[in-house]
Amino acid sequence: DSSLLEPTVLPTRVPSLLLNGSSGIAVGMATNIPPHNLRELCRGLLALLDDPDISIAELMRHIPGPDFPTGGFIYGRDGIKDAYETGRGIIKMRARVEVEESGRKSHLIVTELPYQVNKARLLERIAELVKLKKIEGIQDIRDESDRDGMRMVLTLRQGDEPKVVENQLYKHTALESSFGVIMLAVVDNKPEVLNLKGLLQNFLDFRRQVVIKRTQYELRQAEKRIHILEGLKIALDNLDEVIQLIRAAANPPEAKRRLIERFGFTDVQAQAILDMRLQRLTGLEREKIIEEYNQLLKEIERLRQILASSVLLDGVIRDEIKELVDQYGDLRKTEIVAETGDICIEDLIADEEMVVTISRAGYIKRTPVAIYRSQKRGGRGRSGMSTREEDVVTTVFTASTHDYLLVFTNRGQVFWLKVYEIPEVGPSAIGKAIVNLLPLQDGEKMQTILPVKEFTEGHYAVMATRNGVVKKTELAAYSNPRSNGIRAIVLDDDDELISVSITDGSRHLFFMSKSGKSIRVEEQDFRPLGRVSRGVRGMNLDGSQLVGMDVIDPGKSMLVVTENGFGKRTPNEDYRPQSRGGKGVLNIRITERNGDVIGFRQVAEEDDILLITDRGRLIRVPIAEMRKIGRVTQGVRLMGLDEGEKVVDITVLAESDDTREDLEETREDSDETREDTED
Repeated sequence: DSSLLEPTVLPTRVPSLLLNGSSGIAVGMATNIPPHNLRELCRGLLALLDDPDISIAELMRHIPGPDFPTGGFIYGRDGIKDAYETGRGIIKMRARVEVEESGRKSHLIVTELPYQVNKARLLERIAELVKLKKIEGIQDIRDESDRDGMRMVLTLRQGDEPKVVENQLYKHTALESSFGVIMLAVVDNKPEVLNLKGLLQNFLDFRRQVVIKRTQYELRQAEKRIHILEGLKIALDNLDEVIQLIRAAANPPEAKRRLIERFGFTDVQAQAILDMRLQRLTGLEREKIIEEYNQLLKEIERLRQILASSVLLDGVIRDEIKELVDQYGDLRKTEIVAETGDICIEDLIADEEMVVTISRAGYIKRTPVAIYRSQKRGGRGRSGMSTREEDVVTTVFTASTHDYLLVFTNRGQVFWLKVYEIPEVGPSAIGKAIVNLLPLQDGEKMQTILPVKEFTEGHYAVMATRNGVVKKTELAAYSNPRSNGIRAIVLDDDDELISVSITDGSRHLFFMSKSGKSIRVEEQDFRPLGRVSRGVRGMNLDGSQLVGMDVIDPGKSMLVVTENGFGKRTPNEDYRPQSRGGKGVLNIRITERNGDVIGFRQVAEEDDILLITDRGRLIRVPIAEMRKIGRVTQGVRLMGLDEGEKVVDITVLAESDDTREDLEETREDSDETREDTED
């Protein structure tokens, strides 16, 4: 515009530092200010103008938090509160994820991302995590974004819980991100971390200076103009004399000098008269000059009043802010919701009773209890789990979807599983390998899985190792494990965890060694120890190894099995309590004929057992066919073995009499069962 000066600051009407946000790093300091909503910022400024003593909490009623252009969610208000009160805080952001059902499959639809998250890199990261099996349940990933908006489609496998997969995405990807707020700004040429009120107050102070300087400039321009108009007005009132004086002058400088001498004009006024075009002498133009003169008088009065009154000055600022809201105000894009901890994943999943089924090969699944409809006495039942060849169901229990499963491994680690994290599949499905649900190390395997409804006082986890070490710890000590597990017991280098049970502190424990000796000990003999400890001697093995531990169940009998296929069943009452750390009593006589003990199980009269050999052969034996015999005997043959073949495992079957041939009939009844369940 041909002017010679340029501004050092731009006279913005809104705090751009908050509106657009700012991010930068200088020498030893950084700023990271999130963007905000224009309408909310203006409301906050108006509230501060009305009440300079307003608190930050009251300001937050007008400015509830940042508003990111990418939308999404802000989880929790604590981070916002910290940032607004202290100038520093961490804000949790999440994408907007919706669940769509298509046939039997579910889809996670992502339509909004956290601020500054790149969609292409996010998709690559999700695909990488799915490939590495850190995120389970995603079958397909598609980008269906177009001119109408963003749309990422994640197709889930049948039976996987959408909210569980969504929670994994939040945990491992940028679908949940943090924005570290540092509201550092340069104030009077010095860096300073400001709270929300400080930023707004500094802007209002700046805005007042802008309006004052603008008003002063407009006043100077108006005064210059009215000075010229005053000269023109005098000239028009003495028009004939002015014309005659100019005509008589020899040149323009002489005409200017004569005008100044005759009428007392200033140099500027005299020059303006000389520059005036003849058309300004018409009646209409003369009226315009008079009208402009009168209007300028009013404008000068208004400008002087603004400069003289802080109330009028703030009124100008207020009117300009309201004008901005009317022209450019819009609704916020980012939704602020309750703290992440306030809405946990359990709140999104129905509290429903489930039948959890585990096979010997380590496959696990859950099925709603309602699927197993009541049948009349003598019915054939229905299949609880389809298994692979040479695999059998070993554990069945009912638990709520909100219950915990404590998974103990042979290396002394314990992991958490929530029941809802287990795939929900039909009664005839195999399920999912439990190793795919836990971050197990090479050579680490699941040893015991225990359902826990709540970690109440007075309940204990009792553990036994291969070398006879026993440890009792308060169950509550395992209530907060990490994602990669926590240490349940400290093991020696040559030792491993073999058994874990939950007790109430008043039970009897039974231990059995490989050499055939056993000991029954009152649980009270073991004092509770801390979580990260080794334990105490439970049984003196005298060079042998422990094969198992169990909590005595009155009314049952103890079945002991040896590697050469022999076994014996003895009532639990035949074992008298002894002190811990003892060698125990001879339970089964070990000879070359029957071999070392490989394990024991507590059984009832109606149970069946399954013996498995190292060559993959299995035999199912009803307990009712085995009579109870004395404690110190060699036992009877349970299974005929080939030369060199050994029994390696014993399982009490958790299945009822629904064999594989019953499966076809169960499948035919499935539709009817589903209808009954819905009813």
